[in-house]
Amino acid sequence: MASEDRELRGFSTRAIHAGQAPDPSTGAIMTPVYFTSTYVQAAPGDHQGYEYSRTGNPTRTALEENLAALEGGRHGLCFGSGLAATDAILKTMRSDDHIVACNDLYGGTFRIFRNVYEPFGIRSTFVDASDPANITAAMDESTRLIWIETPTNPLLNVADISAIVEAVRGRDVKVVVDNTFATPYLQQPLALGADLVVHSMTKYLGGHSDVVGGALITSDSEWAERLAYVQNAAGGVPGPMDCFLVLRGTKTLAVRMDRHEENARRVVGFLQEHPRVARVHYPGLESHPGHEIAARQMSGFGGMVSFVLVGEEEQDARDLVSRTRIFSLAESLGGVESLIEHPVSMTHGAIPREERLKAGLSDALIRLSVGIEDAEDLIEDLGQALDA
Repeated sequence: MASEDRELRGFSTRAIHAGQAPDPSTGAIMTPVYFTSTYVQAAPGDHQGYEYSRTGNPTRTALEENLAALEGGRHGLCFGSGLAATDAILKTMRSDDHIVACNDLYGGTFRIFRNVYEPFGIRSTFVDASDPANITAAMDESTRLIWIETPTNPLLNVADISAIVEAVRGRDVKVVVDNTFATPYLQQPLALGADLVVHSMTKYLGGHSDVVGGALITSDSEWAERLAYVQNAAGGVPGPMDCFLVLRGTKTLAVRMDRHEENARRVVGFLQEHPRVARVHYPGLESHPGHEIAARQMSGFGGMVSFVLVGEEEQDARDLVSRTRIFSLAESLGGVESLIEHPVSMTHGAIPREERLKAGLSDALIRLSVGIEDAEDLIEDLGQALDA
């Protein structure tokens, strides 16, 4: 996407138009879904930019350019899932390389770091990333990657991206930010100095719980070239229909995120007043330890909320998540519908209990992905589940 498109157009304009133009052959306003595995060449090596759809597909190109524009990056790469995108990053590393990661993170990320790549000699250390000093203290001469989520999954902790970038400046490391919870609408990690942004497109970018995908965005051309090589060589790419569905989702990202946050704020207010709720985790609360940082580096606080019941009994949490009627009990997040889940038995089960507890992840924690339904109905639903 041309640089002037990123500089002169507002976010929603870029979301609708970046990387997308009317089809030149028909004038169709929607990006075509190119259901093709290969492309005819006029002569060996004489083609129109596409040879084989694992290497490149026009629908995927449109999405990659769209996401790069939204994140303010120069290069976008899409994958078959968020973990496939994570896997591509790890494939650029070598045995004896070291990762320092936040200790409150998606269970699938922990699993791929610890259980898949550690046996190959790629070590990981998990620390509280809310203090940059914890990151630098965990680094050694083989550290090559700093991996942070902010806000984190599921405790909604906040890491200061600029401060972390400054703390590791001058070292041969890359700073990766999982921006899935915040989305590019609310947070721009590249502008804060991060080297790479990773997304599960399954979540807010897609927004309708009907597609699985992942993305990487960077302005580092050398790293983008290495990642593109892995993307093609390992082949973990999304199909054209998946890309089309995410492109449909990004068009409404801004208006959806505004509604997600509006509803989340009202749900948080209700939970804070309920006598059965002991703690609410939401960066929009002034009492949240990372509130000031979030207010500085984000333009909003998003639609994710987590809370713990009085007594902190796991069975109480399990019972409550089974009683809601509008909040659906399901993994994932970021869709238009509201979801409720019990992280330790669902999305974060791969993390050993002692490490979960060390990070502050209680067995009784409940996570909400607040959708865009009527807030009154969501509050009533949580109320009946809490009061039952």
